[in-house]
Amino acid sequence: MRLSISNHDRDLAGLVHVYPVVSRRAQGVSIGINLNPNNACNYRCIYCQVPELTRGSAPPIDLNLLESELTAFLEVATQGAWMEECVPEGSRVIRDIAFSGNGEPTSAEPFDEIVTTVAHAADSFGLEVPLVLITNGSLASSARVQRGLEVLAANNGVAWFKLDRATDEGIREVNDWPGGVDATWKNLVATATRIPTWIQTCMFARDGVPPSEDELQAYLDLLARAQDEELPLLGVLLYGLARESHQPEASSLERLPLEWLESLAERVRALGLECQPHH
Repeated sequence: MRLSISNHDRDLAGLVHVYPVVSRRAQGVSIGINLNPNNACNYRCIYCQVPELTRGSAPPIDLNLLESELTAFLEVATQGAWMEECVPEGSRVIRDIAFSGNGEPTSAEPFDEIVTTVAHAADSFGLEVPLVLITNGSLASSARVQRGLEVLAANNGVAWFKLDRATDEGIREVNDWPGGVDATWKNLVATATRIPTWIQTCMFARDGVPPSEDELQAYLDLLARAQDEELPLLGVLLYGLARESHQPEASSLERLPLEWLESLAERVRALGLECQPHH
């Protein structure tokens, strides 16, 4: 099966923890590390494409299995005809290895050892690509997660920190998480002070209505606070909907025009932050 930006099938490679995608974020092949094959997450984002999503944490991770799967796939991807057979022309390059998948990756234990295992496998193939942690950041206050962030940072790592809304109500509505803005801010600080960090934001309309101006201003105010307090953010990745949600709210969600995203991106840039909109 050929890959595309709309096909992020975690089972495509037939492996438990390793899956390739053609990523609009990475602009090439991103090798995904799925630490949540049980479809469990402590968030329930209403745009999430994971079917049968459940509330919970990652299962125990077999480090030997993870290492053997990643090593075997890297051998195929870097030495065989896999790129030509499975990846569209123009995207046939490995851009990163991403801790992503079917739930919050930092809920996996031991997270720091998992990161070390992945970094070692990449190094054994001479892959000088970023290790990307795609995270909701909700566990960043944990000492074990902080150790993992520090190991990532030492191995060309970068974090993509989910920030879809910046009011308590908005976070509950979009992410179905009760932690709220104060906890989100503390987790963002804990992340960005340990590893280079991008903000990752998904914007969409619900029942034909885009996010309110009050919600947008709260979002911009939080980014302005990060600037005022000199939090070392790399910038903002602003996304629209790309793949079908498998959550009950799916039928109410709609893509926003690229022009809408670009307008918000300009407001972010006015704060002095880089912003890359992806439709």
